[in-house]
Amino acid sequence: MGISLALVCSSTIAKNNKNKLPEIGAAGFSALSIDKEQFIGNAMMKQVRASQPLLHDPVLNEYINSLGNLLVKNAHDVNYAFDFFIVNSKELNAFAFFGGHIGIHSGLITTAENESELASVIAHEISHVTQRHLARRLEAQSRSQPLSMAGIASSILLALINPNLGMAALSTSMAASQQASINYTRGNEKEADRVGIALLANSGFDPTGAPNFFGKMAEKFRYISKPPAMLLTHPLPDSRISDARIRAQNYPVVHIKPSLSFELTKARISARYERNAKANIGMFEGLLKHERYEIKEAALYGLALSYFENESPQQAREILEKLIKNDPNNLFYTDAISDVYIATKEFDKAIALLKRLNLLMPNNQIVALNYANVLQEANELEQASAMLQDFLITQPEHFIANDLLTTIYRKQKKIGLMHASQAEVFALLGIYPKAIDELQTAIKFSSDSPLFIKRLKARILQLRAHEEKLQRL
Repeated sequence: MGISLALVCSSTIAKNNKNKLPEIGAAGFSALSIDKEQFIGNAMMKQVRASQPLLHDPVLNEYINSLGNLLVKNAHDVNYAFDFFIVNSKELNAFAFFGGHIGIHSGLITTAENESELASVIAHEISHVTQRHLARRLEAQSRSQPLSMAGIASSILLALINPNLGMAALSTSMAASQQASINYTRGNEKEADRVGIALLANSGFDPTGAPNFFGKMAEKFRYISKPPAMLLTHPLPDSRISDARIRAQNYPVVHIKPSLSFELTKARISARYERNAKANIGMFEGLLKHERYEIKEAALYGLALSYFENESPQQAREILEKLIKNDPNNLFYTDAISDVYIATKEFDKAIALLKRLNLLMPNNQIVALNYANVLQEANELEQASAMLQDFLITQPEHFIANDLLTTIYRKQKKIGLMHASQAEVFALLGIYPKAIDELQTAIKFSSDSPLFIKRLKARILQLRAHEEKLQRL
């Protein structure tokens, strides 16, 4: 499903503004409450969706949120639900911002050697959020030079996503001394290391994952003139690595088996989002031939995805059917073989598989979205739209679901519903004027449904109120 939905979503994602983050307000600064922090965070997440190359991949989103929330479950001072997402970038970086939003670059995931190393980075970012480091930083900077809360927040977000551009934005908009800013960052990093390593250990991961990953990063980029983004926002002096090793040694030694989900995630990113299909086929064939893998099934999965990317669905099918026979509820395999069955026009097989899993795992995003996608490819449009409508009741802000539903309504020639659904896509990108235009167009095509028109008008008022609230920040 990753391939077909990536194509569906590409029409709504901005392509030429990767480093341009829109303003989210312009009024005076006030103390940042938890509610306001969450509100700003949600607005910033819309900016990120509109400006960054996010992986709108339900399988990867499911994995990274499962891993992240396993850590959050053991964290202290959690004030809201967390949201984890993946940026399609080989740049090594991870960042957290207001409201529990945490982004991880795909290159960092494939660089980590085991799940504890990846979890250590996520635990560190969770700790930045729970300790409210960005809120404290924003308040400190506001005391140096009163600016709009939203303007400072946008500069901080840009600094996290693209440190080279963001640091320049901060330096031109802030009057605080450079040394004070550095000291504040060092204090944050030390606290996030302490809290993050404790969180890592308390969540059942190897606490040495943190110093091990820190050490590898420091060694790899020690003499590089242009270090990765993560080292600009998370400096790694030798003293910090030593402190992390000492902290990790205070916890019991744990021996953790390789994680199948982690290895499948790495294989999926490599096969679908890095290099080209032929090169990936050669790589995975080499890993299997020389047995250079942590888990054989993950290497086979990567090879199957590479075959599919190379437009060889029959070869992919042969591998995937063997994998799913031995692990019938594995959603990595389910997603991949659904794409294969679409390519080979074997819709009945895909529908039977997904129908069983939908009963077993209702409202699971991988199952529901694949099911709806297979149904629409099989021209079962009423069933597909009903599936997505049910799913969106529980997850109304799911980007892929809203975008796919727009496509299905277009195929059904349900013009009013199509424009209403497109409005929700624009709203999730923070493009409120376009969202409101779509809703007004939907009204014009819905004269035979007074109740639906009332809902559309109420939604317009809601979006306008939301936009006005942002302007008052």
